[in-house]
Amino acid sequence: MRVFKFGGASVKDADGVRNLLKVLETTGHDNIFLVVSAMGKTTNAMEKVVDAYFRDKDSVAAELAGVNDYHQKIIRDLFPAMNHNIYKQVKALFDEVQGFLMWNKSPKYNFVYDQVVGYGELISSTIVSAFLNESGITNTWIDVRDYIKTDSNFRDVNVQWEKTQQRVSERIEKGKLYITQGFLGSDDNNFTTTLGREGSDYTAAILAFCLNATSVTIWKDVPGVLNADPRYFEKAGLLNRISYREAIELAFYGASVIHPKTLQPLQRKEIPLYVKSFLKPRDPGTMVGKGEGIEPEVPCFIVKKNQVLMRLSSLDFSFIVEDSIGELFKLLHDHKMKVDLIQNSAISFSVCVDNKFGRLPELLEQLQGKFKITCHEDVSLYTIRHFDAEAIESLQNGKEVLLEQRGKETIQLVVK
Repeated sequence: MRVFKFGGASVKDADGVRNLLKVLETTGHDNIFLVVSAMGKTTNAMEKVVDAYFRDKDSVAAELAGVNDYHQKIIRDLFPAMNHNIYKQVKALFDEVQGFLMWNKSPKYNFVYDQVVGYGELISSTIVSAFLNESGITNTWIDVRDYIKTDSNFRDVNVQWEKTQQRVSERIEKGKLYITQGFLGSDDNNFTTTLGREGSDYTAAILAFCLNATSVTIWKDVPGVLNADPRYFEKAGLLNRISYREAIELAFYGASVIHPKTLQPLQRKEIPLYVKSFLKPRDPGTMVGKGEGIEPEVPCFIVKKNQVLMRLSSLDFSFIVEDSIGELFKLLHDHKMKVDLIQNSAISFSVCVDNKFGRLPELLEQLQGKFKITCHEDVSLYTIRHFDAEAIESLQNGKEVLLEQRGKETIQLVVK
């Protein structure tokens, strides 16, 4: 069985759904497990619904209506007959969201987030399934929450692999076309959980692992894995082949094409991962699999924007040793700061972090009593894998470098 994953960009409108059909007609659709993300920017829109629920309940209806209108436009384009059952199916899903928000008593943001935001995937997969059936491609729609079981650490769950494996093995028949949702799971109380942003790639990998799939293909709006993000770098080129190790390294440093968690279950069973263009499904794309390095061997550029660089030194010029470093990491963890780079000397410690939860002021307040601090906000962290002199020069040109860290294969620069 092959596992296909289509992201939000691939089904952002009616033409995208029609193109998904063309891809399946090109590749064949027997013995396929199809994972579908929320359409377009629906996840962002559903996050606004959750924010409205906690900040201004009077605006919830308007936010949800906007999401509904977006999907209704797609449905009307795909299903001109207004008596088609898809209209009832989608209405029922929106009714479920509204019902939850009416009876919910939990004040916990992460719990409410998981119960609400995942409806984007439920709606998109329902529409895609109905359209394929209407077009003569028979498929079975399933609720992935009945298959992928997790703990209850909402928004950042851990998969319960044995339970998931058992459910997938017992319920999935080979030879069919299945359609399900990315991003979602459920805990032991059957509450919806989510696997983290970009978690649909991880969903595909989980299912592939449990199915002993022959391959996973992620269909995107790019020709494959590029050696740089074309939004930030000129002359980005296609990587034809990447080893699991290299792909994990690129994901660790922030490459956005492959979700970091996706590769681990695939590597364990040596299941190849293909990243291909849904606009040109016959093109080879990029293959990630067993082997060494990358092909072609070129520098790979990665950038993380909106980072914070903190330089800490002891107030009395004493050494920064294990105890103080341990205390620093505990504070970073407690304030949900993702550490992307560290560098230390005898009396100083530099750390580049992602302040995505906005808790920097609290952290600085706690640190100021013990350390002298220099803080640079809104900096960029550049990483070059397989660097050479020309690659470094092209990156440094005209930029103020605040910190540099160099290894055998990787160089990282923090710049203003």
